[in-house]
Amino acid sequence: MIGTEWAFDRYESVRATLPEAEFPLTSRSGHDLGDTVDDYDAYILDAFGVLNRGETAIEGAVERMAALRALGKRLVVLTNAASYTRAEVLAKYHRLGFDFDASEVVSSRDVAFAALPELPAGQVWAAAAAEGDDFSDAPAGARIEHLSDDPDLLRNAGGFLLLSSARWSAADTAALTEALLDNPRPLIVANPDLVAPREDGLSVEPGLIAHEIIERTGGQVAFFGKPFGNAFEIALARLPGVSRDRVAMVGDTLHTDVLGGAAAGIGSVLITDHGLFSGQDVAPYITRCAIRPSWIVATT
Repeated sequence: MIGTEWAFDRYESVRATLPEAEFPLTSRSGHDLGDTVDDYDAYILDAFGVLNRGETAIEGAVERMAALRALGKRLVVLTNAASYTRAEVLAKYHRLGFDFDASEVVSSRDVAFAALPELPAGQVWAAAAAEGDDFSDAPAGARIEHLSDDPDLLRNAGGFLLLSSARWSAADTAALTEALLDNPRPLIVANPDLVAPREDGLSVEPGLIAHEIIERTGGQVAFFGKPFGNAFEIALARLPGVSRDRVAMVGDTLHTDVLGGAAAGIGSVLITDHGLFSGQDVAPYITRCAIRPSWIVATT
């Protein structure tokens, strides 16, 4: 069973691969995002642990977004959920009651596909992806096939994409590791998260798989999504006219949301009650890693 302590220690074990940042000396405390509105004109929002937990909207989150809009606040969702196309992400949010439009949503999948390298003619990307993913949003000319449908791709693919861990096992990690040791090829990770909060606990995510492969192969991996700057620059571009000191990243993790926001030169709000630190006293974790948010609030 993956728990908060294990996940936190695992994030710390890969800290050297994450961006560097400076943090405020102290954090302000509040109950919800409404307590932070004097400090910020725009919010970049994580999804899991802030807007939803798995397929369920967090209580009060829909109403909070409406209240922020009523105050004139700008909103952008920045999610590391790479299993869905943007249309599918929007459909999910609308199903949960949120009113975000396409211009207000950036996924790590979008970020990775925008920077996807070209492979030599005739070669394909082999993807760890959710069942039914048709890769219709992939760049023109990019050929992507499901790795789970064709094990021969371990030998023949020109590169590999980690989009989802939904159909992945430890045996798959071992097989991909061996394939990369035998024939090194590009590995693109479109979800750097190690874990994600769901209704029944924390799930293994592609970032965890990628770091296991890195440690076994010593190979290079390209990460797209929080906490890396490639995701934040795209999200901030959706907020023209708002200075960075008036923008806050809102999330449930220290090593992705808070660290990534600080590295991008914006504020941060850590939500404690619905994600990685649910049921935990977050103060000792902040002390141990020295990743300090601008604000700590219990709920969205």
